[in-house]
Amino acid sequence: MGHQAQCAPCLANPPKHSGIVAATIYNDASRKLILTFKHGGKIALAGLLGRLLAARLPDAGDDNAPLLVPVPLHRWRLWQRGFNQSGLIAQELARRGKGELLVDGLVRRKRTPSLGGLGAKARRKTLAGAIGVRPSRVARIKGRDIVLVDDVLTSGATSDACVQTLLKGGARSVTIACFARVIEGEFDSSVERMLQKSEPENTTPEAITTPGAT
Repeated sequence: MGHQAQCAPCLANPPKHSGIVAATIYNDASRKLILTFKHGGKIALAGLLGRLLAARLPDAGDDNAPLLVPVPLHRWRLWQRGFNQSGLIAQELARRGKGELLVDGLVRRKRTPSLGGLGAKARRKTLAGAIGVRPSRVARIKGRDIVLVDDVLTSGATSDACVQTLLKGGARSVTIACFARVIEGEFDSSVERMLQKSEPENTTPEAITTPGAT
């Protein structure tokens, strides 16, 4: 398939985002890195993850640099974990010349339960109103190209909510950039089974079976 090729579901129901860039697929190797980084507190790994993702992104020009906006955590999740893993990756991308960092462009207004086992409609309903543009950042987002930064892209429900919120807030375009992407038909089924368990908000699927992970 060519670089600009699109899958059949995307042709039938075009996404609102302008593309997805991933450093790697979600497999055993990337899972171990993410677990160690996200739930093991090894925040120094942000440099490695950011460098691998940066290699997939074009350098930003001075005149039209995109805004790097991380997927937000709810304030209680941020307090529990101590950091936003997506924010750390976004910082690395900015340091490597991939855009202008806007770490607090989005805000998660309410905590949401696990999305595992829910259909697309139920996921949209659960996330309705959960994510918004921070009022003080509306002017910076309006008319800009955005790179939405996340650690893992699974079902895409959360990223879709972020994309829609950014576009509604006046962004010109939104591209999703993640370290690892779950490939439909290869890892989705196993990830989905794990998501059906009692998973804390915004955690990597395997964290619910990893001792000490939250």
